[in-house]
Amino acid sequence: MDIKFNKQKIPHHVAVIMDGNGRWAKKKGKMRIFGHKNGVQAVRETIEAAAEMGVKVLTLYAFSSENWSRPKKEVDTLMSLLAASLKKEFKSLQKNNIQLRAIGDLNNLPNKARKELEEVIKKTLNNDRMILNLALSYGSRAEIVNAVKSISKKVVNNELNIENIDEKTINNHLYTFSLPDVDFLIRTSGEQRISNFLLWQIAYAELYFTNTLWPDFKKQNFYDAISEYQKRERRYGKTSEQIK
Repeated sequence: MDIKFNKQKIPHHVAVIMDGNGRWAKKKGKMRIFGHKNGVQAVRETIEAAAEMGVKVLTLYAFSSENWSRPKKEVDTLMSLLAASLKKEFKSLQKNNIQLRAIGDLNNLPNKARKELEEVIKKTLNNDRMILNLALSYGSRAEIVNAVKSISKKVVNNELNIENIDEKTINNHLYTFSLPDVDFLIRTSGEQRISNFLLWQIAYAELYFTNTLWPDFKKQNFYDAISEYQKRERRYGKTSEQIK
């Protein structure tokens, strides 16, 4: 790590939209699957870099609810890759004291991938250096809709007074209820959109877009992103004078 960081300004929660696997493979004259397989190393380096820097929560957008509409062969390969990666990386997560969590409609995952995921989550439950949170079969709008339904049921059943519904109420019914809001969102590949990812949780997050395709994203790229984050002034609606 050749950049000096302000330890007081390390983001607590970093979220990453890992984009560009397909384009990376296409540039090399390969099938999209080749890009996904090579993207695993970028995942590993990002996790290591985040943990080393003191990030407390790292959320990776691994598979969106919309991704199910991709060609079956690609989806099947991604699910197999997920199961294999979880099994392979378990020892590393334990060694580095990293806790695994997952958000999304996990019931949609194939049995093998879901069981492997549940097993690693259970075995890393007591790890407390960093939380690695995988967004799988995840869509933020669906998450918010589910939260509204849950809150509505409580109102109908007289378990909750409608006048008492506030931001905390909504937050407590999201998948991420036990996690802090996102401080910093990174998206690779040059695309500049959110793609239905953590819409509620990134309300005041700093956004960072890089042209680097995901398989080429290394530790140094993560350091560069954090360096940019530390140059920014987070005002939360206040003026610069108010926060100084």
